[in-house]
Amino acid sequence: METLNHAKVTRVALVGAGAVGASFAYQLTTASLCEELVIIDINKAKAEGEAMDLNHGVSFASSPMRVWAGDYSDCGVADIVVITAGAPQRPGETRLDLVEKNAKIMKSMISDIMDSGFDGIIIIASNPVDIMTHLAWKYSGLPKHRVFGSGTVLDTSRLRYMLGDYFNVDPRNCHAYIMGEHGDTEFAAWSNARIYGKSVEQLLEEHDEYSWEDLEDIYVNVRDAAYHIIERKGATYYAIGLGLLRLVKAVLRNENTLLTVGAHLDGEYGLHDIHIGVPAIINRQGVREVVEIELSQEEHEKMQHSANVLMKTMEPVL
Repeated sequence: METLNHAKVTRVALVGAGAVGASFAYQLTTASLCEELVIIDINKAKAEGEAMDLNHGVSFASSPMRVWAGDYSDCGVADIVVITAGAPQRPGETRLDLVEKNAKIMKSMISDIMDSGFDGIIIIASNPVDIMTHLAWKYSGLPKHRVFGSGTVLDTSRLRYMLGDYFNVDPRNCHAYIMGEHGDTEFAAWSNARIYGKSVEQLLEEHDEYSWEDLEDIYVNVRDAAYHIIERKGATYYAIGLGLLRLVKAVLRNENTLLTVGAHLDGEYGLHDIHIGVPAIINRQGVREVVEIELSQEEHEKMQHSANVLMKTMEPVL
């Protein structure tokens, strides 16, 4: 696989200064991962305001960082471009409802990014993220391992939090994945889940207070979490900001860590030419490899159904 062009100074370019982008930018300034952050937004004043606000806290950060509002030409020497821009999800609207309007926005953004001479890694968070990631990959012409989406990284984090609460254990000891579309057809891969080393089936056999009905309720709450949050506060942004930071960290620190991202599949899970949420090893090259975990027959069918929905929805914009 190819490696990134290493500039002397590590630069992250953020496209989109909305709530998600600003949350990610704030968290990046505290993380000591890079020396430069450029914020790009069609609303230049908003990008300038975010940069000013972030810079005013630099003296409190653990390491110095240059933050400024720039334009697409600043992507040329960036190691990573994170894209959060796009039309937001409105109350009552599904992520897939956003396809056509955000596809046009994505094409324009990727064109401007690639015109800058950019040759790094692109991480997509714009919804519907699986479709936007696939389009970004096609528009960019970059190798498949260098364009990936946030996929189900947030959904998986939500699942681990709720499982930790249910089993009264640190969520970091709950190894379970949400896979498929980041949306209504996603599913929990229960057959592969491990809670402090034990399978879900084993825990249910050992403890009468646990039940499959409760786990199904947890899955539904994970799947519908965005709707619940949007209904209450208008948008979700803190957790996905942290999720994006986790992805950037995995790349810049060459972690070779397993995360559920929107990766390109070339036969894995029986799927071809699609980006969808799966466990993958992430390092300085981007997606080092997609990991095929063992799924039950029912879970395989759910994965195929999720992929079919994505491909059908994507047809008009391809």
